[in-house]
Amino acid sequence: MSRQVFLYDPPDRFVAGTVGLPGRRTFFLQATAGPRVTSVALEKTQVAALAERMDELLDEVVRRSGGSAPVPAVPPIEIADTAPLDTPVEEEFRVGTMALAWDGEEQRMIVEAQALVELEAESEEDLAEAEERLLQDEENGPPMLRVRLTGAQARAFAKRALDVVNAGRPPCPLCSLPLDPEGHVCPRQNGYRRGA
Repeated sequence: MSRQVFLYDPPDRFVAGTVGLPGRRTFFLQATAGPRVTSVALEKTQVAALAERMDELLDEVVRRSGGSAPVPAVPPIEIADTAPLDTPVEEEFRVGTMALAWDGEEQRMIVEAQALVELEAESEEDLAEAEERLLQDEENGPPMLRVRLTGAQARAFAKRALDVVNAGRPPCPLCSLPLDPEGHVCPRQNGYRRGA
């Protein structure tokens, strides 16, 4: 079976979003172009890491270009996207590996999200070798979402993604664990249940 690549170059829209209530949310990356919509599921920590690394990479591009790269320092307000995910949200795959790169010739951020694949190996070295072979296999590798963004689109994506991650349950002021609406068993209170 050949590898399925969902390519958006450029997307009409590329956002991180959620389905569900805080504490039980499922996180998605969603790319759209015309009638095409691709949604892939991932973990909250993956969304946060992607957004943070994207901002860091954009800052590095600006620094190395001496400010001449077409990358805004802050997300442009005119392309801010606060709309919900396009429905229906149908998961194509769950993300395992993500990659970011900057194409200096085209002045574009490249985001790749590959499907989670379970590999079996007898040793750590065999596992590392199998992972590398799988990631390099352009014909038979796991499904992949590949999106090419302008600097402004990448800044807007990173801001929205961090906003989505931070929109969950508020942290406990004592232990920083998430507070549930029905209360919280706080380890700093020796298990005493605090009201929200």
